[in-house]
Amino acid sequence: MAEIKNYTLNFGPQHPAAHGVLRLVLELDGEVIQRADPHIGLLHRATEKLAEQKTFIQSVPYMDRLDYVSMMCNEHAYVMTIEKMLGLEVPLRAQYIRVMFDEITRLLNHLMWLGAHALDVGAMAVFLYAFREREDLMDCYEAVSGARMHAAYYRPGGVYRDLPDTMPQYEASHLRNAKTMQALNNNRSGSLLDFIEDFTVRFPTYVDEYETLLTDNRIWKQRLVGVGVVSPERAKAMGFTGAMLRGSGVEWDLRKKQPYEVYDLLDFDIPVGVNGDCYDRYLVRIEEMRQSNRIIKQCVEWLRNNPGSVMSDNHKVAAPSRLGMKSNMEELIHHFKLFSEGFHIPASEAYVGIEHPKGEFGIYMVSDGANKPYRLKIRAPGYAHLQSLNEMAKGHMIADAVTIIGTQDVVFGEIDR
Repeated sequence: MAEIKNYTLNFGPQHPAAHGVLRLVLELDGEVIQRADPHIGLLHRATEKLAEQKTFIQSVPYMDRLDYVSMMCNEHAYVMTIEKMLGLEVPLRAQYIRVMFDEITRLLNHLMWLGAHALDVGAMAVFLYAFREREDLMDCYEAVSGARMHAAYYRPGGVYRDLPDTMPQYEASHLRNAKTMQALNNNRSGSLLDFIEDFTVRFPTYVDEYETLLTDNRIWKQRLVGVGVVSPERAKAMGFTGAMLRGSGVEWDLRKKQPYEVYDLLDFDIPVGVNGDCYDRYLVRIEEMRQSNRIIKQCVEWLRNNPGSVMSDNHKVAAPSRLGMKSNMEELIHHFKLFSEGFHIPASEAYVGIEHPKGEFGIYMVSDGANKPYRLKIRAPGYAHLQSLNEMAKGHMIADAVTIIGTQDVVFGEIDR
């Protein structure tokens, strides 16, 4: 009888380690991967096409839904592209708020990645630890925008509103007595900035806890060290950015190399790997969390001492205040025109890339002078990383494919778009 050597296996999209809707067609020799063919498109939501039918402001919430773990960072690239095309000045306070929330978003992303990656590889507890911290950061999102995830907080010209003076508090219930409630609300009694500052003081000890569980853990190292090695040359050739590129030893971070907003005024370091394997990428992201915490601390201190406007005063682009709109005919007209028709961008094109938690996230926009984009193209970091899956997984076991998908930190909202 003929012996069939290779056989084909569908990995996902229903597999819990496929991170959403990845369908991976694996060609196997026993348990060793000969070829890994990613099939995408199961989450295609036509964001780029929908943006052509919507005014510039109406497309902001669509950005949240691309990489639904790094919501405000997606918005940031989009509004910066509009500001570049309009030549719009953004108040300094709004820039600091944006940078602070970019870094809060980076922590949200990396905590989700860490918990899910550890779960994929077989470490259960880390997921619960990481989500404990995400809960606090989600409360910051909710305090400032009213939504835990899809914030739509950044606007062309600044941010939707200034930071609130109060934090949402836990209310008494039959499950918790007054003393417990007081302890829970202890760091929520001040403003949002007080709460964030309290978080930045606590957070380094939390990162130490994750490292205690994982960094020198014998099983963790056996599963990650030497798996999915990518050389610096290959990483650059395949379009890697972010932690995937830095894990291979290439020191490239847009916040340092092409600073935007106020990153050039802040003090932080770029962590870089040595071996280009899954373990190095893990270490890079852990250190990135510590650096983000440093940046948030600096932003909090500046925002405390520098009150001011958080929105452009150009009412062709930014909505006037509610008070102005209700007491002044001119402002009422601006308000009506902005939300019914939107603003027009002169015929031009622009690309803006930012250092998204997953890599370089860019928006390329073409305007023909109308009140909506003529074309919108999204440069999603995960899309470039996914193409390397075959190269990274070849010769490894099926179990290592799970580790490699995890280390790439893919989210299919931005890949399938």
